[in-house]
Amino acid sequence: MDLPDVGIPPRLASRMSMAEQYEYLRTRLSRRRTLVTAGAVAAGAVAGGLLTGCGGPGSRGAAPGGTAAVPSPAASLVHGSAVSPFGRHLAFGADPKTQMRVSWQVPLAVRRPYVRVGTRPDDLGRKTAAEVRALHTPGVTGVRPALEQYYLHAALDGLRPGTTYYYGVGHDGFDPASPGHRSTIGAFRTAPARPETFVFTAFGDQGVSRAAAANDHVVLRQKPAFHLHAGDICYADVNGRGQQSDGYDPAFWDLFLKQNEPVARSVPWMVTTGNHDMEAWYSPDGYGGQLARFSLPDSGFDPRTAPGVYAFTYGNVGFVALDANDVSYEIPANLGYTGGRQTRWLDAKLGELRAAKDVDFIVVFFHHCAYSTSTHASDGGVRAEWLPLFAEHQVDLVINGHNHVYERTDAIRNGDVGRAVPVGASTDPTRDGTVYVTAGGGGRDLYGFPPGVKESYEGHLTRHDPVDTFRWTKSRAARAETVEWSRVRYRGFSLLSVEAVSGAAPRLRVSALTDSGKRIDHFEVRRGA
Repeated sequence: MDLPDVGIPPRLASRMSMAEQYEYLRTRLSRRRTLVTAGAVAAGAVAGGLLTGCGGPGSRGAAPGGTAAVPSPAASLVHGSAVSPFGRHLAFGADPKTQMRVSWQVPLAVRRPYVRVGTRPDDLGRKTAAEVRALHTPGVTGVRPALEQYYLHAALDGLRPGTTYYYGVGHDGFDPASPGHRSTIGAFRTAPARPETFVFTAFGDQGVSRAAAANDHVVLRQKPAFHLHAGDICYADVNGRGQQSDGYDPAFWDLFLKQNEPVARSVPWMVTTGNHDMEAWYSPDGYGGQLARFSLPDSGFDPRTAPGVYAFTYGNVGFVALDANDVSYEIPANLGYTGGRQTRWLDAKLGELRAAKDVDFIVVFFHHCAYSTSTHASDGGVRAEWLPLFAEHQVDLVINGHNHVYERTDAIRNGDVGRAVPVGASTDPTRDGTVYVTAGGGGRDLYGFPPGVKESYEGHLTRHDPVDTFRWTKSRAARAETVEWSRVRYRGFSLLSVEAVSGAAPRLRVSALTDSGKRIDHFEVRRGA
């Protein structure tokens, strides 16, 4: 039984606000679940298996604080052939050359889930069992019913570098290698054994929308080796305060994973944690949902308590994902939750990457902005805790979300402009400082800039004037500041595409693209040029 499409017809969507689209999708999804359950009862002559192997609270097999889901009586009657996997998404393990994590969702309980993999689409001989992470969300009277969701994860280790693999996900009764399901087979490629030129893409603040889907299409056209997501992934939590009083609809995750499957099933989707990703129904820190839905590299200081903190190296670039909820002055729900462990780990990791002979560049990505003039402005906690480390270890590029715009700084050194970096210019972090990019135009409703501040981007350059803005202080007060560093500003849906060039003259060629693929900014990062 294939699940009916729950998208919004384009003609209808063009007449609806984002709030109306959200309500339409939420209602359709609820109706879809009712139909699936009814169909399951009708088809219940043959009993299927139930999920097995769920870990206890706090383990990697179940969300901390969450309850392993107990399938409904209707689910126990469904044969595996009637349950179609959806929402496939990939992520690297700690070593992208040899490790890939395959994740997906099923709408109802299944028995013995697995992934098949091979180097040819007609030979998926290797079979790896999947781990079950069942997630229970309690209901709220008059607001939402209780919901059981089933997330499956398979760890593929011992892969060959620089190799294309084909894979399919299945369970008892649903074999992706069978003739009727071969259309579900996907593919991925491991990182090369030695550095070579590659492309990666990035944005934050995506959610579910036509613009989000359009950005996904632009991502695919760049043929990236992987994609960085700088937090505020789905917006199932609409308030983003990290509290149980936040408005929350966990079923929105089903729509999100279905929306992104066409790209995330082949492009590793490397996410980190935003304020809207603190879902307080699952654990004190709100990360139980993220632990259930994503398998990320276990290279951070504590993957169980800080799943959005990790590092990996691809080609000649070291990447570091951080959880800025830990240091944010603006939204203090998780302020200080790691007791300084994340910052100490960051210091050590940046030193390790900078000393690595094959690493030319370091890219750090996290949610809250170090430098932005838009609605949320700059977070003083990020600046106080992490910017001294970025300067000490000469981080080459920092990517943030949080503000739903595109904004890019000049090179910043010791809190001031170290070098102007106009559109098309080059910068050297060893001399000039670090460029900070706000790439928050991933698909959620857009923000703007302070009154009187004009957009300025490729093809629409305006005079470079100081901007009056503010930053958040430790007392959560907004402290005014006048800044010179806001170089490029674009109020529209957008994403980053970065070409990392290795060899005798390594460089990062950074471009910003709209959701139609038009370029609005570009610059180069070269070390010691």
